[in-house]
Amino acid sequence: MYVSKRISNAYFVCERRPTLTSATETCPHNFAEMLPTEMSLKIFSELDIDSLCSALLTCKLWHHIIEDSDHLWRNHCLTVRAFCQQEIDGDRQYGLSWKVTLVRNYRRGFLKREWLRGRYSNIHSADELLDRNMCSLDVETWGEILKAELER
Repeated sequence: MYVSKRISNAYFVCERRPTLTSATETCPHNFAEMLPTEMSLKIFSELDIDSLCSALLTCKLWHHIIEDSDHLWRNHCLTVRAFCQQEIDGDRQYGLSWKVTLVRNYRRGFLKREWLRGRYSNIHSADELLDRNMCSLDVETWGEILKAELER
């Protein structure tokens, strides 16, 4: 069965066939259907975290490949670990997956990195922080930030 798709004034004919992850329509330009999973993982491993999360939402096949690959999430999680070592190590010892650990600590790691780099060193009022994406930080993190501020 074939279905026509209109994309920006052009029609593409896509074959409708069942896959392992869904019975929805598939198009021949989806590399993940043509390549071995290992090659798709290599391609996905080149994405930054925002792009990886977008790719996760693209289609069921991509979602399945990305969701099931601890390796993809581990690489990004280790980047966040540079700023949130205690939190990452604690989550991993508790048995959480790399993806869950990354989701739990990504915003915290980004915020902590910005504080430690001095991005918020010259804030004169709380109003200047309103447009920032803030999250709660633990006592040890605030201690590290205070120490960094005192050293500036």
